[in-house]
Amino acid sequence: MTYENALEIIHSLNKFGMKPGLDRIKKLLSLMGNPQDKLKFVHVAGTNGKGSSCAMISSVLVQAGYKTGLFISPFITDFRERIQINGEMISKDCLANAVEKTYPLLQKLEKEDCIITEFEYVMALEFYIHFKENCDVVVLETGLGGLYDCTNVILPPLCSVITTIGLDHTAVLGNTIEEIALQKCGIIKKNSPVITSNQDAKAIEIIRKTAEENNSKLIESNSIDFENISQSLFGTNFTYKGIGINLPLIGEHQIENAKTAMATIEVLKSSFKITDENIAQGFAKSVNPARFEVLSKNPLIILDGAHNPNGIEALKNALNTHIKGVKPVCIMGMLSDKDSKSSVKILERMFSTIFTVPVDNPRSLSADELKAECVDYFENVISCESPFQAFDDALALSENQQLPIIICGSLYLAGEIRPYILEKIK
Repeated sequence: MTYENALEIIHSLNKFGMKPGLDRIKKLLSLMGNPQDKLKFVHVAGTNGKGSSCAMISSVLVQAGYKTGLFISPFITDFRERIQINGEMISKDCLANAVEKTYPLLQKLEKEDCIITEFEYVMALEFYIHFKENCDVVVLETGLGGLYDCTNVILPPLCSVITTIGLDHTAVLGNTIEEIALQKCGIIKKNSPVITSNQDAKAIEIIRKTAEENNSKLIESNSIDFENISQSLFGTNFTYKGIGINLPLIGEHQIENAKTAMATIEVLKSSFKITDENIAQGFAKSVNPARFEVLSKNPLIILDGAHNPNGIEALKNALNTHIKGVKPVCIMGMLSDKDSKSSVKILERMFSTIFTVPVDNPRSLSADELKAECVDYFENVISCESPFQAFDDALALSENQQLPIIICGSLYLAGEIRPYILEKIK
């Protein structure tokens, strides 16, 4: 089987199941020999900050010499970003071989009227591959929620991590912070430590209660003290217990993510040998594309996958901190099931011109629909049917008026446009 055949099979599956639940993936994993039961996990849920926190945690473990698996969702430009080992995507052959060995099991279940979805299969592939590759530990990011998320078939992990909770995926997870927090808390297992980011008062109350009910020690990120914090457009510096750390991620929200990751590392020290040098090197080598990512310094081009009000607020704060005296040009595309109205309002008057574009996803808002939401909040709004044309026009405007370019609104947009920008500016 070729890599292309494997991808075709994966993407041919239904995106969503007829009903939520873990029964289907449990049946598939049982046929695989339950590889997930033979792995050690750091399980990470939350609305914002999951990807960055996972990147930091896994990078430190790699630097400490442990074979570290990483599962993230979604990917930016290459499907294999979702399943990584030691900071590298798995090979095309690895994925092709895994699909060749396991796809017949899906066909067997289909004959029994058990239809496996795409995400369920990808999740099962992650467990299968990381087990076959003898990973010492896997940093496992949830796909959606926690309680009924496919990742939640694992045995009690080394620890559970809950990053910042906000309103997102409300159609599935609930319309209030409390409802969403309950879903995220589904990853908390009995007698397994829990680390949480700084949370809304209603969310932290639920996290504390759930941890107590499960006899799980709760560690809050505000117990981590960073000193000598400084930020620039090209990274964040701070000191922790005398360790000088340079983190190549930007924004106040990344300081919070770093505290969450550091609290997790402190817990993991009871299972792994992790030195101060491992911590410094791990944070320094943390990579998370499309999170306030500076693609070019001249002209200044920043790519950010912020796609909900919490993420957009973090983007706004980072822009206010690092870009002053000018109003950048913006390219924005959003999905129709996101709170685009609130997101647009948060960025009110921050851009001189905003190009609205469609996202390469069936759930995309059209360029015209997004423009209609933007016209009351920005001086100049231009609807553009191609993200690539929008970038060309934004680049011309940027060069003419010496303005930065910001791309935001969707990780799907980031994945589509990032290779084009890198090719254009090299």
